[in-house]
Amino acid sequence: MEKLYPKTRSHSLDTPEGPLAEHLGAFDGLLRDQGYAQQSIRRYLRLIADFSVWLKRKKMPIEDVTHEAAQRYLHYRANHRCRRNGEEYTLRRFVQLLQDNGIAARDDPVTQTPVEKLVDEYALYLHDERGLAATTIRKYRWCACLFLTRQYGKGVTRLSELRAREIIDFVQYEAAQRPTRAQSIAKVLRSFLRYARYRGLIKLDLAAVIPKVAHWSMASIPKAISPEHARRALASCDRQRPVGRRDYAILLLLARLGLRSGEVASLTLDDIDWETGTLNIHGKGGQESPLPLLAPVGEAIADYLKNGRADSESRSVFLRINAPIRGFKTEKAVSNVVRYALERAGIDSPRKGAHQFRHALATQMLRQGSSLAEISEVLRHKSPDSTRIYAKVDLDSLRSLAPPWPGTRS
Repeated sequence: MEKLYPKTRSHSLDTPEGPLAEHLGAFDGLLRDQGYAQQSIRRYLRLIADFSVWLKRKKMPIEDVTHEAAQRYLHYRANHRCRRNGEEYTLRRFVQLLQDNGIAARDDPVTQTPVEKLVDEYALYLHDERGLAATTIRKYRWCACLFLTRQYGKGVTRLSELRAREIIDFVQYEAAQRPTRAQSIAKVLRSFLRYARYRGLIKLDLAAVIPKVAHWSMASIPKAISPEHARRALASCDRQRPVGRRDYAILLLLARLGLRSGEVASLTLDDIDWETGTLNIHGKGGQESPLPLLAPVGEAIADYLKNGRADSESRSVFLRINAPIRGFKTEKAVSNVVRYALERAGIDSPRKGAHQFRHALATQMLRQGSSLAEISEVLRHKSPDSTRIYAKVDLDSLRSLAPPWPGTRS
């Protein structure tokens, strides 16, 4: 059998044995490409070499190496008290490498429960037909799975037998247990029941029976980071280091352009037009919007790309600092950048997320005289209500418009 790569060059691992020995070089090359440290690479290669010896003792050919076999080996290591953190992930990646190159057989597909199958089909509908963002689909999946699992467990999903009373009981129970997310659960459940009717799984419009959850329109004021705290967060980035250059550029995108965390995470090199000075933003629902690349933001991104970004085949603008070197998987990575910046700046705030910079930009624009329509355009709001709530922030302007209370002295 041909080797994927030559044998390891700098890692002489005491003449490895077993069916995996000739493929250690492939894994070596993969780990190097993804920026792993020399010490880590040697440890991971030693793990694979030990796995190979175990396979040899079990007389298991390489064609039979699966993820299930790797799990059995990890169980063996745990019993012999030599297992370390990260080994499961390492073995999973190595087995995947063998399978992707046709060397090892793929695992038998995991049998899905009826609930899991239906939720997967619903998620595909949300992506293909509704065009919802991946983060939104995850939330909808979770709620639909919660409802269906409560009703059917691992058994058959007989939606045709679903009754209004069961739906109402579920919503009322969730509202009592988690009042803060009761409204979102009701919204998702309506969406799922409409999908079920669209699929012909139910005949009645059961979405209509879901009780409305109390919600006071524009009851809360958006929570924005203060200008002083924003300055301190930006100043906390050590721009002499790659991670500092990256985090500074991310924070500027949040503070000066009001991007959502998911929009920052999904930004690619192809989205930057340096000639026209614009960014192509991938927003909610697959919506794309061009935004002007403000000079300070452009300079920060350029500094990171030239002096901080690791060499990578990834087209994502922002990459992980630690191996494996790749783009951000989710918007949570951007929220972590904000959280760490606040901690470095010594800011003790109950709000740790990225959205507070977006609120701060809207508040600043309002107080500088921008109209709600202008703010809506910058923030790319679909609904006027999303922007109208910012009118509550400018309390000083609102007070100046209010007539004096009868009987008070002027």
